[in-house]
Amino acid sequence: MLYGELESLAENLGAEVYENAPMKKYTSFKTGGNADLLIIPASVNSLSQIIKKCKELNIKPFLMGNGSNLLVTDNGYKGVIIKIGSKLSGIRLLDGNTIECEAGVMMKTLCNFALENSLSGLEFAFGIPGNLGGAVYMNAGAYGGEMKDVLYSCTHIDSDGNIATLSKDELDLGYRRSAYTDNGYTIVSAVLKLNMGEKAEIKEAMNDKLRRRKEKQPLEFPSAGSTFKRPEGYFAGALIEDCGLKGYTIGGAQISEKHAGFVINRGTATSTDIINLIKHIQNTVFEKHGVKLETEVKIIGE
Repeated sequence: MLYGELESLAENLGAEVYENAPMKKYTSFKTGGNADLLIIPASVNSLSQIIKKCKELNIKPFLMGNGSNLLVTDNGYKGVIIKIGSKLSGIRLLDGNTIECEAGVMMKTLCNFALENSLSGLEFAFGIPGNLGGAVYMNAGAYGGEMKDVLYSCTHIDSDGNIATLSKDELDLGYRRSAYTDNGYTIVSAVLKLNMGEKAEIKEAMNDKLRRRKEKQPLEFPSAGSTFKRPEGYFAGALIEDCGLKGYTIGGAQISEKHAGFVINRGTATSTDIINLIKHIQNTVFEKHGVKLETEVKIIGE
């Protein structure tokens, strides 16, 4: 077995271990081939030991969260994927307005926890489909808010398996990026500073954000949210629509008729369909507007 030693360690540490894991089960696009090995750790300590073992064996694992911003190619991923899942989703109140939460907690759960404790500041994130680790990693944002507005510090595991913490100033938070998009470390938890607020007002703001998402976004189809980063001075969706591409289809992949910034799986799409459609959009927008669209979606695999 190529990964026998790693598998044995992970299983002994209580992790879920899957060989030839079908990644369509673990990504919001619902497409993609198999990963050689998928490990879902049971605790921060076990995650640290698994990462340490990977380095010892000269294996570079790919770290994923909820798979809501990930596209795996149809040929699959020849390597090890470590998924930060529900076993790493603890959440607690440190004091009146400070929350400590593990990377696997879903953003919806986190927003509801803040609401229950009358804490304001996370309303923008209600409806973001990923987990906290992914939201910190890419400084997720919507409706005028970003994770950088509420982050106080973040704890990670480095490539040697050591646990350390970065303060907000060290997180280097920018548009859809953070220190972690460069350093490759594994986010395990974060501390958020929020503001005391009125529960009814917080709930109304959350419901308003969700209502706007449902009206404007194709939530009824598998997708990875906004397919492209916002190019400076433009909006990706508007550029795509201006090229007459709304509704354009390749195989089972389509540019949403509801919001041109979303590529969706109509039900029968392959990852190849989605990738070909993304390339077609990029080429068309560049030809017409001279703007290079960068994907917000991360594409991995053979």
